[in-house]
Amino acid sequence: MLSPMSAKWTAADVPDQSGRVAIVTGANTGIGYGAAAVLADKGAHTVLAVRNLDKGNDAANRIRAASPNAVVAVQQLDLTSLENVRKAADELRATFPRIDLLINNAGVMYTDKAATKDGFELQFGTNHLGHFALTGRLLDNMLPVDGSRVVTVSSVGHRIRAKIHFDDLNLDRNYNRVVAYGQSKLANLLFTYELARRLKVKGAPTIALAAHPGAADTELLRNMPGGIKQVSQFVWSNFIAQGPEMGAEPTLRAATDRSALNAQYYGPGGFAEQKGHPKVVESSAQSHDQELQRRLWTVSEELTGVTYPV
Repeated sequence: MLSPMSAKWTAADVPDQSGRVAIVTGANTGIGYGAAAVLADKGAHTVLAVRNLDKGNDAANRIRAASPNAVVAVQQLDLTSLENVRKAADELRATFPRIDLLINNAGVMYTDKAATKDGFELQFGTNHLGHFALTGRLLDNMLPVDGSRVVTVSSVGHRIRAKIHFDDLNLDRNYNRVVAYGQSKLANLLFTYELARRLKVKGAPTIALAAHPGAADTELLRNMPGGIKQVSQFVWSNFIAQGPEMGAEPTLRAATDRSALNAQYYGPGGFAEQKGHPKVVESSAQSHDQELQRRLWTVSEELTGVTYPV
């Protein structure tokens, strides 16, 4: 329910999260940090799943300073390593028999051609395969939990030169950073919708949703080439983007709004979904292609070695 004084959904509308366990990947900065800080302030036992423990601990301390009653933990997680994902998931399952919320937020954008530790193209391997493996390994601790949710962060980039290159997932033949990012963000949505369908068929109380931040002023542009990066960052930060707190609102709404439904996709409600308070938005027709969803799921299981209990 929206707060009486607000016609728009904001972080103030996040209901009490006491008793819930929330895991947020990439929570040391940007919209991941923004979402984690709100969840912790609202009472959730919030786990910052981050690659760099020092940065994670610094983020946890900042959250505690702002919300002295917050319960925050830090979990080392490197999505570029399937072995590390397995290790982190094992530790999380053992520590938290009940998991209410998993937010697959961490990501890289527009990187030079590079590979994960398992040899996958870096953007596809991190943004999609790492989260696919993590979710599959944590789902058993979510399925018995009424109201549990998996929220995966996509991007308007899923519409830009985006397709799943099944014959060359690593884009070895013709790498382009924009094409690679689009593939990974389209994969996030295909994964969400297929997971949502499987959860519904199983009759599970868990639901799967997606969100995108629109134009949020975060560190994602750090991988752009030098000169382009400086100009892009200046224009982006000063004329286009909204702050990471607003950028986190679609994720928070997907994660906590009691009226949210399985397979919904949230984004900013303003012009071109770039800014504004969150609402249900539409994703591309390609993202709703069930044949593509199932094919990507099968390939992802093969590449990660992770099979789902749904």
